[in-house]
Amino acid sequence: MMKKIAVLFSGKGSNFAYIVKSLHHSEYEVVVALTNNADAQGIDVAKEAGIALEVVDPSGYESREAFDREVVERLQRYAPDLTVLAGFMRILTPVFTENVKAVNLHPSLLPRHKGLHAIEKSYHDAHDTGGVSVHWVTSELDAGEIILQKEISKEGLTLEAYDRKIRQTEKEALVEAIRRVL
Repeated sequence: MMKKIAVLFSGKGSNFAYIVKSLHHSEYEVVVALTNNADAQGIDVAKEAGIALEVVDPSGYESREAFDREVVERLQRYAPDLTVLAGFMRILTPVFTENVKAVNLHPSLLPRHKGLHAIEKSYHDAHDTGGVSVHWVTSELDAGEIILQKEISKEGLTLEAYDRKIRQTEKEALVEAIRRVL
């Protein structure tokens, strides 16, 4: 039987789309996509692929924990073997992290540049290389055990070119990490 994946996203869903294209119905089944943004472009990806979609608007919850409880309940209905955070822009509480086996994609070589604006920070730091990390999700932001990292040389790249290279590498790293974990 195919292993089941849940994907969480907040925006364009380009990493989600790449997972669907690379893995869905071939190696694994994406059983649900969940977003915290009713306007996320990734919603179209789910609809086009016929994947169940859950939209959970955080403004309807009095706390992060209440929001996370709802997300966990919705995910559990689909019994995914792995949950993938692909640009899910929420800081998760232990309500989520202690109940969901999840990996996250981060656009820097952790532990460098946790949190937001990692691509810009990485580009402007003193290192010759930047890259991407895929790690286990814990309640501490971008601090879980690293599953894999891919390094990128910054030499001769503008910020725009570096950003493009990071975004392409992210997709490959995420799919490789899913395969490694499952």
